Amino acid sequence: MSTKQKSRWADDEEDAVLEAQRKKEKEEKKRAKAEKQRRADEAAALRAAELQGEAAAVADSSNNNTELSSRPAKRRRISPEIEGVKVELPPAKLLRFPSPEWKKCRSVEDYEKLNDIEEGAYGWVSRAKDSRTGNVVALKRLKMDNANDGIPVTGLREIQTLMDCEHPNIVALQEVVVGEDTSKIENIFLVLDFLEHDLKTLLEDMSEPFLTSEIKTLLHQLTSGVSYLHQNWILHRDLKTSNLLLNNRGVLKIADFGMARYFGDPPPKMTQLVVTLWYRAPELLLGAERYGTPVDMWSIGCIFGELLTKEPLLQGKNEVDELSKIFELCGIPTEETWPGFKRLPNARSLRLPQNPVSQGSVLRAKFPFLTKAGSQLLIDLLALNPGKRPSAQEVLEHAFFREEPRMKSAEMFPTFPSKAGQEKRRRRGTPNAPMRGNVPEIKATDFSGIFAGREDEEKGGGFSLKLI
Repeated sequence: MSTKQKSRWADDEEDAVLEAQRKKEKEEKKRAKAEKQRRADEAAALRAAELQGEAAAVADSSNNNTELSSRPAKRRRISPEIEGVKVELPPAKLLRFPSPEWKKCRSVEDYEKLNDIEEGAYGWVSRAKDSRTGNVVALKRLKMDNANDGIPVTGLREIQTLMDCEHPNIVALQEVVVGEDTSKIENIFLVLDFLEHDLKTLLEDMSEPFLTSEIKTLLHQLTSGVSYLHQNWILHRDLKTSNLLLNNRGVLKIADFGMARYFGDPPPKMTQLVVTLWYRAPELLLGAERYGTPVDMWSIGCIFGELLTKEPLLQGKNEVDELSKIFELCGIPTEETWPGFKRLPNARSLRLPQNPVSQGSVLRAKFPFLTKAGSQLLIDLLALNPGKRPSAQEVLEHAFFREEPRMKSAEMFPTFPSKAGQEKRRRRGTPNAPMRGNVPEIKATDFSGIFAGREDEEKGGGFSLKLI
């Protein structure tokens, strides 16, 4: 007989109230479902009775044809009378509404394929030239793993969000084209702006990291695009360096909206299987079902650290290892620093060190060359508590961008040889975004007893997290 796993946290009155509330909500759902089924049964019975009555009426009408034939075929129209005077009504006018003009999609044959660029999680991307205008574009073919089920929701969301976005730091969707054989739904292509580089490949090929002034320019452009998305109630949910494109004029654009979606306030329940592992926020790893803009801001913090070192900041092998690396770098959460974190689904099985290390000291030691303002911005972006992370608009107004050295202008930004214009981009061990239906959900039991703290005198009294 299975027994409920006991929490590693001491249950208190608040836990009891929360459990009672969950039971009450569950009973309410069952009651509402039963009531809905009862109403459906009543409606079906009423409809059956109506059909039976109509059948009886048809049978009666067939027996009384002679009587019906003597009746007038059409009721005579009688004009209304006001005090004995007949009033003639004006002829009725039909309401007319303008209908949208449907424009037929162009064929992909209007574009000449030049070379492959890369294969992403949700499509293949190629460099192509418009045969009519000669403009070079990026041609993205949507992946149709289950063509019989129609266009995947990731493709629909990407098309919808890109059509609604118009910002200099967001890649533009020029049009949607289809294959020559329109009977096959899998031949759908997005025509996007072509940019020479993606930031991931650029960092791998550079011998030295970007200068501080250049990092400020890139980070400011990235945050500007994310601020626009958040102001329009869009979460990107997969920000990483391989999804950030850079042209030879120093302009950065956010791309790959396959995991983007609209949200509200308060945010609805959403899947936790979003954001590539190395850029995934701790609340997602702990199973939060309701989240908002802070998940994108955490990814910006990871990208900030990657721009400083040329290497991804938190390279976890799996969800468990990723969470341990986050705690090692950003400190151990407590009820004071992150109120309520222990009530997240996967947090109730954590065994954490007794003596937490502060977040700021570890991050400052890892980036000693950062100014005080730069260190504080990175610490704020990588705050474990989502409520402590700044919004994109607050980051744009941060003192880090106003101090010396100032941001380098886009016109003065260095240029690099284009990999996208020559060969397929390389990927060196970077994990892909979570695929719908292919990534198993994280269960609380996966975290059971994996963390243990130990004092390490050789590292100056710090801590380390290990599997046990």
